[in-house]
Amino acid sequence: MKKYIAIVFRDMVPESIRYEIRKLIASLKEQLSRTLIWNWEVARFTLSENSRHEIIYIGRRTRRDLAIALLNANRGINISPDAGYGSDRRVIVSEMYFPGALSVPPYLDSIVPLSEPVEKITSNFHSQLRRDLKKNRTRYRLQQVMDSADIERVDNTMLRPYASARYGCEAAQIEIENVKRLAQHSGRLDILLNGDEVVGCQLGCMSMRANKRYWSVVRCGYPEAIFSDSKRLRDTNSINIHLGLEWASNNGFDYYDLGMALGRPGDGLLEWKRRRGGELDKMANPGFIYIQLPRVGVAGFLWAAPLFAVEHHKLTLHLGLPDGTNDDEIMSRYKEMGFGGLFKVYLHCTKPPNERLIESLRGLYTHQKSPPIIETISST
Repeated sequence: MKKYIAIVFRDMVPESIRYEIRKLIASLKEQLSRTLIWNWEVARFTLSENSRHEIIYIGRRTRRDLAIALLNANRGINISPDAGYGSDRRVIVSEMYFPGALSVPPYLDSIVPLSEPVEKITSNFHSQLRRDLKKNRTRYRLQQVMDSADIERVDNTMLRPYASARYGCEAAQIEIENVKRLAQHSGRLDILLNGDEVVGCQLGCMSMRANKRYWSVVRCGYPEAIFSDSKRLRDTNSINIHLGLEWASNNGFDYYDLGMALGRPGDGLLEWKRRRGGELDKMANPGFIYIQLPRVGVAGFLWAAPLFAVEHHKLTLHLGLPDGTNDDEIMSRYKEMGFGGLFKVYLHCTKPPNERLIESLRGLYTHQKSPPIIETISST
């Protein structure tokens, strides 16, 4: 009966509305889970052994590691209540909103707009990446898989082993019935061939948001011979994603969704997707982590732990420019922060930066159609 109702629901309700319903249900579940305050804790830690800031986490025990990851803090450094940190340097991290706190999205999608030809999209890639893709493109092709036995073989030899290799026992494996449903009905499963050798696969599906068609990468997989060799994995993964982008563009999609990553500036996966044209999208989050910056030493704190935040439904980036750093050090630190999809970039500093530095930071975004506003904030 439930299966029949689900089929009728999919047939009668447009995909864009189903997406909004799923998003609303996920948000309600998240908010309900947060109300179970007996699952909350108060924990104290710091960014590093030399950090002068005390971080107080207030929230569910199961979400503490996520908060630590967002701040790139050292998991092994917990501090006692009498550690001697001043209240002016205290950072509050909570699952409960309070005035003045930054609304930090735990995860961010990376979306490639497909309004332009693939050649134009790739023209903004790093020169070495463009050369590698051009050199390797003719040797690879995608081939759709729909037979149940073939789908199970791909799942057993690539999807599951690669997920386990990346995440170990914490890997979130997709049930085979869901893989088959995506491959045979609501999405597609493609194997990646280098000549006649199977070197990878990708599982994807379509979604509708605000009447725009998205092709989303659900999961990529590779055989052990590929993922055990870091160079082969890097090259194969790049061409796999590139062919998926080509397919989505050729089939009339508006966006190619590269999937979620931890919402932390400096996260390697987020930067990898940025280098492939991914613009940040905050829509995947059912809830935020709220962070109150310290009253003293904001520039130093954000230098160590830059943060994304959502302001009036728009994504912003908070960077620190502490005393004792010169322009070259700042540009070296932030050279990978040229993310697309930002509304504003805040520079927290103890003294106004010179115009040359401001222009250098603006240069990170000049290739974008709508570069963010650069705004300085004086901090103590």
